[in-house]
Amino acid sequence: MNPLMAAKAYSAIQGGAMPTAPVAAPQQSGFAEMLTNVMGDMTGASRAAETQMASAVQGQGSLIDVVTAVSSAEASLEQVMAVRDQVISAYQEIMRMPI
Repeated sequence: MNPLMAAKAYSAIQGGAMPTAPVAAPQQSGFAEMLTNVMGDMTGASRAAETQMASAVQGQGSLIDVVTAVSSAEASLEQVMAVRDQVISAYQEIMRMPI
């Protein structure tokens, strides 16, 4: 059972209705799209940092560009980790809810 199914089941029980069938996960909705976009941004920033580092090693790039790209990739990774931590926390909270 995933967190979405648990949340919908809990919501249905609180409303007085018992779910008769497993609740299917929705197609790419707002939250899922947001996560996909954040992961794509993080991957893009990481690749840009790698490209800047390769250019600097070949003598074609500047150190400032490398530091800026690496800093951007680090910020994107920290954002993804913060979202991950919040999702895990929400999942653990849902699992502690009495049914």
